[in-house]
Amino acid sequence: MRQLWRKCCSAILALFCFGKVTGQVIVVAGDFFDQAQIFIRSGSGGNGSASFRREKYVPRGGPDGGDGGRGGHVYLVADPQFNTLLSFRYQRSFTASSGGHGMSQKRYGRQGADVVVPVPVGTVIRAEIDGVEYAIDLDRPGQRLLAARGGKGGLGNVHFATSTRQVPRIAELGEPGEELYLDLELKLIADVGLVGFPNAGKSTLLSVVSAARPKIANYPFTTLQPNLGIVEVGHERFVMADIPGLIEGAHHGVGLGFDFLRHVERTRLLLHLVDTAGVDGREPLDDYRKINSELQQYQPELAERPQIVVLNKMDLPEAHVNLERVRQGLDVPYDQIFCISAATREGVDALMNTLAVRLRDMPVPLREPVERDEPPLAWPLPEVDPDAFTVDQEDDGWRVCGRKIERLIAMTNFSQPESLDRIQRVLDATGISEALIKAGVNEGDTVRIGKADLVWSDTETYG
Repeated sequence: MRQLWRKCCSAILALFCFGKVTGQVIVVAGDFFDQAQIFIRSGSGGNGSASFRREKYVPRGGPDGGDGGRGGHVYLVADPQFNTLLSFRYQRSFTASSGGHGMSQKRYGRQGADVVVPVPVGTVIRAEIDGVEYAIDLDRPGQRLLAARGGKGGLGNVHFATSTRQVPRIAELGEPGEELYLDLELKLIADVGLVGFPNAGKSTLLSVVSAARPKIANYPFTTLQPNLGIVEVGHERFVMADIPGLIEGAHHGVGLGFDFLRHVERTRLLLHLVDTAGVDGREPLDDYRKINSELQQYQPELAERPQIVVLNKMDLPEAHVNLERVRQGLDVPYDQIFCISAATREGVDALMNTLAVRLRDMPVPLREPVERDEPPLAWPLPEVDPDAFTVDQEDDGWRVCGRKIERLIAMTNFSQPESLDRIQRVLDATGISEALIKAGVNEGDTVRIGKADLVWSDTETYG
């Protein structure tokens, strides 16, 4: 069995409290998780009832067993009130309730309660189903995924009455619920993404233009988690994300490359910070080219994303020595290059004004909330003929696989003798018995269907 726990990458959670501090929006920092694994189980259907009418003056009342109720579904919903997967650090298992059993007088069992699991907008949900990996992206507020469908309720004995079988003592069990492990991956949705080598000054810039307070120190990889901040320029407001420093080979996962790069995917504009002074002994132009190369190799369209180059640390003498050479070596227009000092705020206001204007003219991705009657998403499973089946020989018997027959077996109550007769009739009617005979089944061989082991006989099938 797979382990339920998976390493979660912690990051800084930005909770937006709309008070003002020196013209900026307050951002309260906390733990931020952008990866998690959870286990979900939908509810099983309720059992059907095998009961009969018992009324005065009605000595031979007919069958009146009701159907079982459907098991509860498990939904994942994109909730704009969440912007972290932190809650899954403490709860990683979600189970819907089973349906109620059918009752006499043709009364249906109650329906199992659904479970709704809120996730942040921008969460990608992955699951492996029948050996195939599927991914669903919940990038719109209110978007729902029916992740695990509740089991169907079993039929009561009223459904098995015929002209020749007027007293059926048979009812179905409820269909078992579905179980899945889901990998959740949050990709930040921000207007501006700060990229650059470690110690380029990204965290310092974010701290002076917003109320975010990322860890800042004079050594590489101070920031190990993404940070969010809201920047307010006049009447314009936008979200800026400080993506931790990338290094060469990040697109192969070097360092924490995969954990960092995915957060760049949903930014509208990239702010590329370059340490112009080269305080760590690196060459500024090489840094610039390597970062763009990593973006290109990770996802080619990221290299085409609008980008503004920021030559930082202009408060240091070395930056002025390198300035003209770096400017001329950049393959971008001069009006897309800004010289700033995040530490002293030199040139920062002009940069923020430019960002506000650029974002105003850029199209905003359509992430309108879903309509109230919009149906939920579902796993894009391939179409399968429910009547199709296969017969394969195993070391100690035979294996019959098929959606319809396996579902029937799972809902069969083998403690009821009439259920065995029903299974035999279905095997004959669907051609499974004939296929087994052609394959070479012999008297006494074990025939496995789903979780049931049956013993083959020339006259009947015994459980």
